[in-house]
Amino acid sequence: MAEPGAFALGQDDPPPVLIEGAGGGGAIVLSCEHGGRALPGCLAHRAPAPADMDRHIAWDVGAAETARRIAERLAAPLALQPYSRLVVDSNRPRHAADLAPPVSDGTPVPFNQGLDEAELDARWSAIHQRFHRRVGSLIAERRPRAFASIHSFTPQLRGGAPRPMAVGLLVRRDPGFAQAVAAALGRLAPEAPVAMNAPYAIEDDSDYTIPVHGEGRGLPHVLVEIRNDLIADRAGISQWGALIASALAEAVAALGEG
Repeated sequence: MAEPGAFALGQDDPPPVLIEGAGGGGAIVLSCEHGGRALPGCLAHRAPAPADMDRHIAWDVGAAETARRIAERLAAPLALQPYSRLVVDSNRPRHAADLAPPVSDGTPVPFNQGLDEAELDARWSAIHQRFHRRVGSLIAERRPRAFASIHSFTPQLRGGAPRPMAVGLLVRRDPGFAQAVAAALGRLAPEAPVAMNAPYAIEDDSDYTIPVHGEGRGLPHVLVEIRNDLIADRAGISQWGALIASALAEAVAALGEG
């Protein structure tokens, strides 16, 4: 069991938020909560096996590089969270059962065994909240017309049903922007199935980013989920980065036509 309150970022650990494209003045702000798989030095000795850190349980495979391509094409600022979602999931509320899961898709996570509330609070404060405060300040500084969070999903969880969609667009309230992205993708890539609110849905118990930065600010928004086998190499990242960027650009442009 971890010592109460033992968690802390060291001076050699990466910062909990990386801002890329800071000079861009785009009409949209982007975030990527699960793009990294860094581990703080204080947890490295109890890390999952390297092969497990390569899997979707540790990060959203391909999401960060795809988000970077989208940001480049849109001249948009991007907030990246570099730590593994196993340390603390930056798209979960504080009360979520999987904020720091002891088991993820059937795989035990050693540094989350016997985790107490003091260490959860420390991880929440040091990584999760510092990241989201910076996202909030970025939105306040740029005053964008829209906000998008970029993620990826695995084609099939262990024991689960196949997930055939290429892209999932998640939204709960105010679906207009997400629907415009879906319509654009339907024109740009008619062979690629796009699903609304699949393979997940926005819920208060499982989501933080969209409820806080989209719904909470009254900002047109969407959470984009790309199937990770489609963005597992440079060619896929380039292709889907361009497609998603074009669809987001069309949806932003449509905001001015309403």
